[in-house]
Formats: sequence, structure tokens, C-alpha cells
Amino acid sequence: MQFYNFMTVVAAHTSKPVIYEELANAAGISAPTAKKWLSILVSSHIIALIQPYYNNALKRVVKMPLLHFLDTGLAAWLLKWGTPEALEKGALSGAIFESYVFSEIYKSYLNTGKEPPVYYYRDKDQKEIDLLIYQNGVLSPVEIKKAASPGKNAVKNFHVLDPVRMANTADAANMADNAKTADSAKTFGGLDALKAEIGNGSVVCLAADLLPIDEKNWYVPVWLI
Repeated sequence: MQFYNFMTVVAAHTSKPVIYEELANAAGISAPTAKKWLSILVSSHIIALIQPYYNNALKRVVKMPLLHFLDTGLAAWLLKWGTPEALEKGALSGAIFESYVFSEIYKSYLNTGKEPPVYYYRDKDQKEIDLLIYQNGVLSPVEIKKAASPGKNAVKNFHVLDPVRMANTADAANMADNAKTADSAKTFGGLDALKAEIGNGSVVCLAADLLPIDEKNWYVPVWLI
């Protein structure tokens, strides 16, 4: 029964950063037990723990994993939302929607035998990006909004990745200068430059159609994922 109660607590914390003491207190268990039981849910593919994205260009990142319940139907059942209408009116409907979108993207990689290249971003100034997809050297930001018309403010936090873009530009310039030197091959090979180009951004939402927000970002209807 204790483990069942713990699962209910975890469902109520979907799309939130993991704080073991908080989960433990809510479930009436110890923090080490909460950590052990959470690892069981991860290995059972009931939840996923998503690591934060950070590099040397991003200095204020909060380095806690983010929790997502992969079976949002099970999460709703545990939280006693027995109908779509009850879920729609529930206090966690936005969090459940976010976890649903995340799980569909996450499982699309697992189903093709790939490790999901997914991260999230949160810093000490409370700026967040719900999902970052990093593949082939490109970092693509994704916001998830349970709204048909989220507005341009939905991408306002994408600018936190500007230091990565600027660092890449500076590294590229340095490599060009170093290429002129006699030991350019050694210098070029030792750089951690150009690890992440910033790609197009997306806002996954309840929009009816795929629509541009600006030259770099798009509204993506949830049915497309």
C-alpha cells in the first residue's frame, strides 16, 4: 500500500523537478527509499527522469532531473480523475498535457531503438524551457502549452540559449585564426567548439495547423506528434 501511495505522489509531481525529500515527506517514507522506489519506476518505464542541459556557456542552470509520468492515463487514474471532463478541470491538467507530449516524443525514439536525446532547461532566475532535443549537433527548444493560441510569449525563454550560440560563433572565429598557425591541426582537434548549434524552436499546443511564429519558431499542433 505504501508503494501505491508513493506512485500517487509521483503522479502528482509529473513535469516537476525531482526533490527526493519532498516526495518522501508526501509519501511518509525516507528519502533513500523514495530514491530507490523512483529508480524502480524508471526501470519499469513508468516514469522518465530527464536531465538538465548545461554547458560552460550556461552558468546558472538548476541541475535537478525532471520527472515525467510516461503513462498519463495511469497518472490520471492514480489521481482519481476518472473521466476526460474531470481531468480537463483538474489542477494538474497542464502538467498532464506536458507529460503526454513529452512521452509521445520520448517513446518515438525508444520505438526506433534510439536513446532519446532529450533534456530540459531551468535556471536560478526561474526561466524554463520544457524540452530540448539535441541531435546531430543541433539543440532544438520546445515549449508545451495547453492552449490553442499560446502567443509569442511562449518562446520568450528561448533567448537563454543565446550564450551557446555566441560561444559557438566565438569558437568558430578562434578556430579560423588558429588554422593559420603551424599547429592548427592539434588546436582544432582539441577544441570543444560547435557542440551545439541552436535549431528551430517549437511550441507544441492545441493549434489546428502548423503555423510560423517568427523566422525561427513554429506552433506545432499536438496531433502532429
